[in-house]
Amino acid sequence: MGVLEVKDLEVSVEGKKILNGINLRINSGETCVLLGPNGSGKSTLMQTIIGNQKYHVDSGKIIFNGRNIIGMSPNERVKLGIGISFQYPPAVRGVKLIDILRAITNDKEAIKKIAKNINMENFFDRDLNMGFSGGELKRSELLQLLLLKPALALLDEPDSGVDIENLELIGGEINKILKKDIKPRFREMSGLIITHMGSIMQYVKADRAFVIMNGSIICSGNPEEILEGIKENGYEGCAECMKQN
Repeated sequence: MGVLEVKDLEVSVEGKKILNGINLRINSGETCVLLGPNGSGKSTLMQTIIGNQKYHVDSGKIIFNGRNIIGMSPNERVKLGIGISFQYPPAVRGVKLIDILRAITNDKEAIKKIAKNINMENFFDRDLNMGFSGGELKRSELLQLLLLKPALALLDEPDSGVDIENLELIGGEINKILKKDIKPRFREMSGLIITHMGSIMQYVKADRAFVIMNGSIICSGNPEEILEGIKENGYEGCAECMKQN
């Protein structure tokens, strides 16, 4: 069963076409990775799925659990079960991290346990994301996502600006939240991970990969094979290979 189906999606920002007929499907319990160079449309797709009004849907559908969510607000989409970890989350002065966590859940023990697992228990009284390092920002976003427990987790560049130690920690927690140790049909959550370099794939085993270039999905398939091809030939080489085939 498809948790998320993107059908013939075309999106513009300030009158400029960014996405050109995107088709993508994520099945129940499946973790997919979206690879692409900078400016290819990766983050635009994720922002459109979550409902950022800056991104105008010109045509197409976004089906989540059988419902077309085009026109719904981000708040409505989150209530339906879509959660997101942003690449560049905003810093909010005067709002403590603990305030956000308590707004997500009343389970104090869960907050303490998960925060301890990702080394965030000493950040509760810090203003949200104020002065956080790259790794701390990613862990803060992941902490909120872990507590939210969405049916679909969107992770925008979880490996950007993160050192090896934090990347391993973040990758381990992503595996836990997506329950990668059990078969897909028994998993409660699906995931879409956006990445440029593919570093997170050292620690998170994806079921399927998509490659996006110039606003279009150019191929999909085995994540390891696709990443190896990109490492050897670059994204342009990947596109050329698709033309030949």
